Amino acid sequence: MREACPNCGLDLSAEDAGDGPAVFLIFLLGAVAVGIAAWMELEFSPPIWVHIVVLTPVIIGGAIALLRPMKAGMIALQYRHNLLHPPAT
Repeated sequence: MREACPNCGLDLSAEDAGDGPAVFLIFLLGAVAVGIAAWMELEFSPPIWVHIVVLTPVIIGGAIALLRPMKAGMIALQYRHNLLHPPAT
């Protein structure tokens, strides 16, 4: 992460998304992959190599495409709920 937003100067030094985006993405892509695999199996009954050929790009492409937006969303939620800079007591 950058220390500050280049457009508005928002301080991003306290940003800590941790492993949250990856965990949510694993659950999301897992559900999608299982749904596709179940549909393919019930509809076509293909050999296992077809599942591998179809689902590998879905999982890898989905992870690459969605990890950055998930991280940005997690950081936005932290700022929205004032979790990075709690009020002074």
